Amino acid sequence: MAKKCDACGVKRAVVYQRHTGRALCLDCFRRDMIERVKNEIEKWNMIEPGDRVMLALSGGKDSYFLLEAAVELIGSDKVFGLSIIEGIPGYNREDDVKKLVAIAKDLGVDVVVTSIREYIGHSLYETYIRAVRRGARHAACTYCGISRRRIMSYYARIYGANKVATGHNLDDEAQTAVVNFVRGDVLGLVKMHPLFRSVDDPEIAAPRIKLLRKIYEWETASYALLKGYPLQETECMFINMRPTLRAAVREALYKVEQERPGTLLRMMEALDHALAPLVSQLKPEKLGRCKRCGEITSPKRSLCKLCEILDEAGIERPLYAKARPLRLKTLSVPAQPVLAEGEA
Repeated sequence: MAKKCDACGVKRAVVYQRHTGRALCLDCFRRDMIERVKNEIEKWNMIEPGDRVMLALSGGKDSYFLLEAAVELIGSDKVFGLSIIEGIPGYNREDDVKKLVAIAKDLGVDVVVTSIREYIGHSLYETYIRAVRRGARHAACTYCGISRRRIMSYYARIYGANKVATGHNLDDEAQTAVVNFVRGDVLGLVKMHPLFRSVDDPEIAAPRIKLLRKIYEWETASYALLKGYPLQETECMFINMRPTLRAAVREALYKVEQERPGTLLRMMEALDHALAPLVSQLKPEKLGRCKRCGEITSPKRSLCKLCEILDEAGIERPLYAKARPLRLKTLSVPAQPVLAEGEA
């Protein structure tokens, strides 16, 4: 006889939640995760009346639950998605994005589809290969992450979003916390906190919020599988090319979580509590402007990080989306898009 759900006692249990010791049906499993997302939103005041939120959607397992949670807790009329195709041989992102766009449409959410090539003029693969040939030592993930963050900021500004919700899950956050701790990067730990704001002006830079930061990776994967959402069939070719500290931390944390379920959740809860008083006293920085592209950059830097790494790759005149048409026609776009200094 099939085991009944430990929460509702009616439906058949389909997943075992090790950190709570409960067997749950799909509906109760989903409700448990939605409640944790709701608690994070309310606890840290992530969403306020009048917010327009851009969802950073990769097309992976986290994207589908992020979509569902955002629609239920924020509203389909207050969110839209952005999906960025990196341009990596053998990595089936184009196919994944097509499926993602169709599912988002069924949920009432529009998705802007763009690419690193469209913004910079070169795909991630092309950029990385150029950099390697010139002796640059950054991993491909560095070029990818910096490019994606810039593109997200650009499209948030174009479409008037004052918040950007990413799909970082609990595993991602715990790994980043340990990496920062091992490196002695206290500022990095502080910047992870949901109360941290690097700049107090959403017209310059929309704050990033992480709605899934208390949801395990296995939970979003299990939910996507149970719901029948399409899962990515191939991994990025760069994921194991250059082993990183994060990769070692990931394996160590998986082992600890396996032996002591709930460790990652307790660790992040404790870190949030410990850092909250410090973060709440910090004032946003007065950021500078890149002398080349006009985008915001860290104080005392003449070039932004993206211009700097593209220089290393020998890309001296990136497109930065100048005069590039926006692909999505169903969203309302300001008659005069808000551009950063140097974009006009």
